[in-house]
Amino acid sequence: MRLRFPSRRSHRLVGATLTLALCLSAQSALGAGPALAAPAGPAANPLSAAFDTAAARYGVPRDLLVALGYAETRLDGHGGTPSASGGYGPMHLTSNPAVHTLDEAATLTGLDRAALRTDPAANITGAAAVLRSYADRAGLTAADRGDVGRWYGAVVRYGGATSPSVARLYADTVYGLLATGFTATRGGPVTVTGRPTAPQRGQLARVPALGTGDVGTMSTDYGPAAWAPAYSGNYTVANRPTDYRINYVVIHVTQGSYAGSVSWFQNPSAKVSAHYTFRSSDGAVTQSVREKDIAWHAGNWTYNTQAIGIEHEGYVDDPSWFTDAMYRASAALTRNLANKYGIPKDRAHIIGHIEVPGATHTDPGPYWNWTYYMQLVNGVTGIGSGTVNTGGGTLNVRSGPGTGYAVVGSVAHGATVSIYCQTTGTSVTGTYGTSNIWNRIGTNQYVADAYVLTGYSGFIPNVPRC
Repeated sequence: MRLRFPSRRSHRLVGATLTLALCLSAQSALGAGPALAAPAGPAANPLSAAFDTAAARYGVPRDLLVALGYAETRLDGHGGTPSASGGYGPMHLTSNPAVHTLDEAATLTGLDRAALRTDPAANITGAAAVLRSYADRAGLTAADRGDVGRWYGAVVRYGGATSPSVARLYADTVYGLLATGFTATRGGPVTVTGRPTAPQRGQLARVPALGTGDVGTMSTDYGPAAWAPAYSGNYTVANRPTDYRINYVVIHVTQGSYAGSVSWFQNPSAKVSAHYTFRSSDGAVTQSVREKDIAWHAGNWTYNTQAIGIEHEGYVDDPSWFTDAMYRASAALTRNLANKYGIPKDRAHIIGHIEVPGATHTDPGPYWNWTYYMQLVNGVTGIGSGTVNTGGGTLNVRSGPGTGYAVVGSVAHGATVSIYCQTTGTSVTGTYGTSNIWNRIGTNQYVADAYVLTGYSGFIPNVPRC
């Protein structure tokens, strides 16, 4: 979290009336069997119905509207509490000195600002109205509005980025979600089916997007990072480590999206910055402040002068943002920094924002896996693999290491799975005997090792412990 909102608490879940449990049930005490999803439909899923209604009312492509919200918040309204840049609700309607989508939504819909901030259906309605107004200003006709690719400019304007490369990053993220498809479970389920997209980027087609294979400006401090400089008034020019010894790495969570956070650092009204920001989906990284300079991230001047600040896309109350790709990419940077500046690779020097003296923020929060992260920082970086053997059925994938956790999917007999880390949990008797080892095969996705052939009777060497 960031200095701009020092009194902000950890975000809450969406209100009970719109928190829709998937209720995926376990099929066997041994962990094998198919997963059953709860029935969908407007009666059981008011969030999906809200998207349908708002899209129809304002003539906005429904799936584009959903993808926009998913890119911003994964459709989690966080109980009406604001993001770091002052955005609210599943659609991140924003009110700050540079972006006024919340105020525009109130004018266009006549809805009360409090409702737009806290009621998911109102928030979605407001976003649809704003997006349609941007399409109208761009001159889109009724025929044009039927082509989702022609909404690219409206999406760019909604994001509010001032840098062309960040503007393209923002819109490309939304269109990438349309292309691949996704299911939002946090406030749903709400599903978008993937399809070919042809975004009409206009002048932005000539601008390299951050985090892509296009040729663009890259960091001179850290090879994998793109370079998108923060506004000069959001950090302090220095000559570290000559002026100040670099002793710490401070881990943050953005309380917002990747593109939105990079853009926020470029906003003169932010008065905050971090050296690096990581993307959840693939571990892409952007640098906003040179390592020699002092980013404003810790809320403590002494620690600011002595630390590198690293932001991670997501929200502290939603562990689904903390992917293995992001953990591994971030740990690689932290390991590089520790080696470069002689920072000990321990929890006394690699700390969370909450551990900074005088901190009023809680990030990275209770779901950040420090054990896993520090193993990666210290070089325990192997990824194992195994073959599922259930004797012919499917193997339940659970949200945690035990049969008491919810079933969140299944893998087929004979499938090969990647194992990012291993831990102990409920003992399970399966194809390969009885074992209490569980394998994490994805973010919040675990399978019983008793059904997986890994080549080892216990833990896999050099694979981290979760």
